[in-house]
Order: sequence, then C-alpha cells, then structure tokens
Amino acid sequence: MRFTKASDLVPAGLVTAVALYLFMRLLYGELPPLPTFAGVTLLVLAVVEAVFGHVLRGRIRGSGGTRPTGRPLQPITAARALALAKASSLLGAIMLGAWLAVLAYVVPESARVDAARSDIPSAVIGALSAAVLIGAALWLESCCRTPDSPDDQRDQGARPTA
Repeated sequence: MRFTKASDLVPAGLVTAVALYLFMRLLYGELPPLPTFAGVTLLVLAVVEAVFGHVLRGRIRGSGGTRPTGRPLQPITAARALALAKASSLLGAIMLGAWLAVLAYVVPESARVDAARSDIPSAVIGALSAAVLIGAALWLESCCRTPDSPDDQRDQGARPTA
C-alpha cells in the first residue's frame, strides 16, 4: 500500500467544492441555517487520530508506548490504523472542499443577505476542522511506517552525504 499524496486528495476536494458551490448557487435560499459548530466533529476525530498516532508510533518504534511489556504491535492493528488514516484524509479533503465552497458562496453574499453572514462562522470552523483532520490523518499514516520501511531506505539513499 502506498502512502497518501496531495495528488490523491486535491481532486476529491476540488470536485466537491465545484459541485457544492453550484448547489449553493441554485438552492441556498431553500436551506436551513448552518449550525455554528457543525464541523467540530471533524476536529474531534482529528484529535483522536493524533493521539492514536502518538501511541502507535511509540509501539512501532519499540519504546513501549502505553504497554510497558514492550510487546510488538499486531500487524492487523497497524493495517487498521492505516486504513483509518487513508479514509480520514480523503474525508478531510472532501469536507474541506465542501466548507470552502460554502465560504466562497456566503462571503460575497454576506453584504446583502443576513443568513449568509450568519453562516460564515460555521464555514470557517468547518474548513479549519477539515484541514486539521487532514493533517492528523497524514500524521497517523506516517506513524504507521516502520523504521526500516523501503520508503525510508529510499529517502535516506537519495540524500547527499557530506
């Protein structure tokens, strides 16, 4: 399995942003107001993944993490963490595109539509939470690397020596 790159996430975010922006232009007047803290769920998920990544990294590196016995990490646990990280980074990209589309629509409309002005905080909180989720998911994914993974060896081989 290869690690996530920006080229994996950007298209999903862009497609979502364009589709949702067009939807907002057509049907914004029919929508209920956005809850101010609608995007906070993404932030909670990001915190959980960051903590999980920290614990996993310690276990993979052999420092013992939360298990003082130093037992090795089960491969299925690392695989599940990696799957969670990949899914979360994609979710974060999609939601970032969605919240940025909302922002792109409501900011210009806020001068003349009160509902658009009140939806700006929701969109900002959602966009920031989605961006943090992407970062936490990529962090969790990087924590799943073993110290002797082929990617690490290739990176070290590519560095010039002094």
